[in-house]
Amino acid sequence: MTEVCTAIVAGGGIAGPVTAMALQRAGIAATVYEAYHDTADGIGAMLSIAPNGRAALDVLDAAHVLDDIGTPMSAMVLRSWTGKVLAELGTPPGLPDQQLVQRAELYRALYDEAAARGIAVVHGKRLVSLADNGSAVTARFADGTEATADILVGADGIRSTTRTLIDAGAPAPRYGGLLNFGALVPGAAESTRGAMHMVFGKRAFCGYLVYDDGLGGWFVNLPRSEPMTLAEQRAVPNDEWLARLRSAFAGDRTLAPDLIGRTDPDDLLVVGPVEDLPTVPTWHRGRVVLVGDAAHATSPSSGQGASLAMESAVQLARCLRDLPPQRAFATYERLRRPRVERIIAAGARTNSNKAAGPVARVIRDLVMPVAMRSLAKPEKLAWQFAYQIDWAATAA
Repeated sequence: MTEVCTAIVAGGGIAGPVTAMALQRAGIAATVYEAYHDTADGIGAMLSIAPNGRAALDVLDAAHVLDDIGTPMSAMVLRSWTGKVLAELGTPPGLPDQQLVQRAELYRALYDEAAARGIAVVHGKRLVSLADNGSAVTARFADGTEATADILVGADGIRSTTRTLIDAGAPAPRYGGLLNFGALVPGAAESTRGAMHMVFGKRAFCGYLVYDDGLGGWFVNLPRSEPMTLAEQRAVPNDEWLARLRSAFAGDRTLAPDLIGRTDPDDLLVVGPVEDLPTVPTWHRGRVVLVGDAAHATSPSSGQGASLAMESAVQLARCLRDLPPQRAFATYERLRRPRVERIIAAGARTNSNKAAGPVARVIRDLVMPVAMRSLAKPEKLAWQFAYQIDWAATAA
């Protein structure tokens, strides 16, 4: 039986509610403390939940939240700016398709599911300091209030306060050389029949999918050598960004120029810089532990960020169910670190391809079809997509 009875979960995004539900299943009562005063409805662009992410939610009997908000993504078709197919990646046999979701809808679905299970989310609680006396941990918030529990789980994202509180020398996010944008466009074009098209354009990268009802969803990674914060990006008017994006895809022979050209400035989502954390040296200290992007932020290019957070939440809860905190945290890190850092590295390689210059772009387009003949085989992706957590097995 677990030695931990109560938990503070710092952060109420995607990882926070899933962590709280996982801890609840392990017999640990968790309360989520969120820095923002309001819910995050309407924030964020589209993302994918891989089969391994769905499997993690399945452990919690929560995979049903994807059914009403997700669109199956049966394949990824990689194209050059000329429209030439460089490779096609399918889901490994025997696994469900990836689910394409809007982040805002996923957030709301998980938030509502946690609330339905009696898990409290307290807003307006920005973590500023911690006090760990060896038997409990107290979180102090910016509004002067405190909360105490047996453990604290930092699920507060890539710019985690918890990470810096347990390690003052913790790394900052690494800029991936790309700025991220997205939008939904009604009446776009003929359906892509569940395939996400990934276009290595002449000057930028675009991913797009057209739903059966004609609604088109797209995202763009725009190369930029100098970092730019989200606030700086959003200070630029949307119509100016759209003009830059139209220029970046001018002459490309794919659906990208049309989708971007149809986008209303009011519908443009300015998502922020593409970033990751190659490695975080300290995942836990005392009675405090990190989960999700706070511990292992991967670039959106990996398509695995939310899924990895779900996996880690379940694995952490399983370890805490079976082991005292220090051994549980060490076991959790041992089980998770090699896998997540391998996926982070793969995402970083994809970023470099997206930001290729004129000469590198030509070489990439020549080499990729040959390389993908082997790499695009579904079994080559199984190590990512077929990952399962055996909840019934004892963590050791």
